Amino acid sequence: MFKSIPFALKVGISYLVWAIFCGVCQALTILRFGFRWNEAVTDAIATQTLIALACFIVNKTLRLGLPTTKKIIQALIQPLGLAGLGVMAQECLIVELIKTTDYEVFFANSYPIRLFYNLLMILLISIITWFWGYFRDQQESISRKEDAERLSREAELANLRQQLQPHFLFNSLNSISALVGSQPERARAMIQQLSDFLRGTLKKDDKQLITLTEELAHLQLYLDIEKVRFGHRLETAIHASDESLSLALPSLLLQPIVENAIKFGLYDTLDEIEIDLSARKENNYLIVEVKNPFDPTTASPKKGTGFGLQSVDRRLFLVYGQSSLLTIKQDGNTFITTLKIPQLA
Repeated sequence: MFKSIPFALKVGISYLVWAIFCGVCQALTILRFGFRWNEAVTDAIATQTLIALACFIVNKTLRLGLPTTKKIIQALIQPLGLAGLGVMAQECLIVELIKTTDYEVFFANSYPIRLFYNLLMILLISIITWFWGYFRDQQESISRKEDAERLSREAELANLRQQLQPHFLFNSLNSISALVGSQPERARAMIQQLSDFLRGTLKKDDKQLITLTEELAHLQLYLDIEKVRFGHRLETAIHASDESLSLALPSLLLQPIVENAIKFGLYDTLDEIEIDLSARKENNYLIVEVKNPFDPTTASPKKGTGFGLQSVDRRLFLVYGQSSLLTIKQDGNTFITTLKIPQLA
């Protein structure tokens, strides 16, 4: 329950509890000098009230602006002045309320102790207030920095997603153009598939993480378009374990990887090829592997992975803050791209 109370109210409650504790200690001390309860309580209440007023003034002054190095002396002089004024106010108030010669003498003899006590309490509150303001400013600065970094990451992620679409769109439109004259039915089918794909892409732009099931469904739209382009030359095989289907990954992450596999597997050959995608859960990671054959005499996978895989690597780093989540290797005449996606929840 205490955790739900605002921080400023917590500080106020802490000050109040501290003032009551100090007042009780002060009253008990005065009782030891032979004074009555009403005199001790009156002195304690008046003293703590005036100290609280002085601390309130210091608190408001410091919260208007934390003292710089040049203002440290000023920050020390203020509590000293308030302590002196507080003791004088206590003298006027307490002596007027109690009105006994013995208490006037007692107050005069305790004057140095009261001055030191007032100064100590006001300095303590000043230091606490200063540190509270300092850490509050630091937290606000960190929060602003984190917000700026988050907005920058989101802008970069959005930019990466947008850069992927034109390349694929141009290729699809060129294929549709080639099919319009010779195979109009296939051209119409490809237009519908392209429309469904782009509609799904727009819906996913606002979702950073989706399930593997959703990603594979969207990937299938892309593969349907590519199969219209390449016909029987392109075959795909997708194997995902049941426990991997509910795992999360950044949306639109697999398309550039599969597109890269098609590029290196199909562009330099007239033969039929198969793109193999497998997914499994391993510890607390989603492991996705995409395999494609390539002809080492015509393809050059080692010379670069292209913008697609670079964007995937960059997106993984922006989302998870880890490098080496994307690995690429060559196994004989097979090109293997592996994703290792942490599960945050």
